Formats: sequence, structure tokens, C-alpha cells
Amino acid sequence: MRVNKMTIAALAVVAGLSLTACQNDDAATDQSNSSAASDPSAPNEGSGSNGSGQGAAKTSAGKNSDKEQQGTVAGTGSAKNSKVGKCRTDELEVTATDNTIDGDPGGTVAVTFTNGGGRDCSISGYAGVDLKTSAGSLSATRTGEQATSTVLKDGESAAFGITYPINDSGGSGVRITGLLVTPPNETKSVSLDWPGAATLPVTDGSGTPVKVGPIGSAGQGG
Repeated sequence: MRVNKMTIAALAVVAGLSLTACQNDDAATDQSNSSAASDPSAPNEGSGSNGSGQGAAKTSAGKNSDKEQQGTVAGTGSAKNSKVGKCRTDELEVTATDNTIDGDPGGTVAVTFTNGGGRDCSISGYAGVDLKTSAGSLSATRTGEQATSTVLKDGESAAFGITYPINDSGGSGVRITGLLVTPPNETKSVSLDWPGAATLPVTDGSGTPVKVGPIGSAGQGG
């Protein structure tokens, strides 16, 4: 019985030492993990997360670059679209009115172009003008005035003047039957009624007496 008691006591001592060793190992492991977490240079999962974060930052920077490039492209397109095209015949409403002023030596007809195309357009230079007469077609000549460019917004107008001599010869003269107008830089013409004096004086054939001014010259002439 004495031997058995000693054996049991010895086993109890060994078990106690084993339990203490396990506790010390656990404490050491916890301390090691704690040290690794506090050491930035330790190769742990946190380092992998930092690597992923850097990758995300690069991706974000790449997206920002794409946005900047898209903005540049959009700006270029906007600048391109801002260019105003010329006014086309089909976009213009063309009218002619008598614009003769009392006391002037000759008569004047004002031709007005009104933009009805739904967009801004530019118009400049001289329109083509032909009078239909009993003696055939009579083309007007330019006055030589400086032509300037005008941008017409939708609904806006610009006009030019046609000047011609008054028939005060007492004779029948040359009867005017109509007016043909071609907008600047266009080939399509518009046929209008002639609103001015009914006749022109007969000329000696040395040149046309009808003059046309540039866009913006309504009421003026040569």
C-alpha cells in the first residue's frame, strides 16, 4: 500500500508538471502572436491586406485617368459641334419689299433672309439677283461694298438692298415680271414677286443698271 501511494503521488506530480508546461506554451504562443501583430515587418495576413489596398488604389487612379480622358474627348467634340454651318436655301424664308425712300434718285428693294432651320447658321457675302423682264433675264452687279459674316439664330433675319434706276423717260421702258434670288454660296434659287417699280428705263446696252449690296446692306446701294 505504501508503494501504491508513492506511485499515485508521483503520477500526480508528473500531471501537474505537464499542465504547467502546456500553460507556458500557450502563453508563449499568445505572446508571439501579439508581437507579430505589433511588428510591421512581420509577414502576416495584414501585410496581404495592405497589398490588396495598394492594388485598389492603383485601380482607382486608373479610373480617374479614364475620366480625365473622357472629359478631354467630350470637350473636343463640344468644340467641334460649336462650329456654325452656312445657311442653306431650304432653311431660309426669303421675302422682298419696296424700300424706296422719297428723295432718292433711284428705287430700292430690300430682300430679307429669315432663318427657319431650327439651328444657328452663318451668312455672308453677296446673294445672286436676277430680274425677270420683258426683254429677258437681267443680272444685278455687285456694289463692291465690304461683305461681313452674320450668324443668324433660329428666327433671326438679315437683309440686303437692290437698287435700280427709276423710269422717268416717259416711255414704256422694260417691264419687270419677277425676281430670282440665290442665297450666298448656294446654287438653289427662290422665285419672288417684284415689289418695286413696274419698269426700268431702256439702256444703251453698256451695262446693267441694277446693283446688289452685300448681306446687311438693306436700304443702301451703289
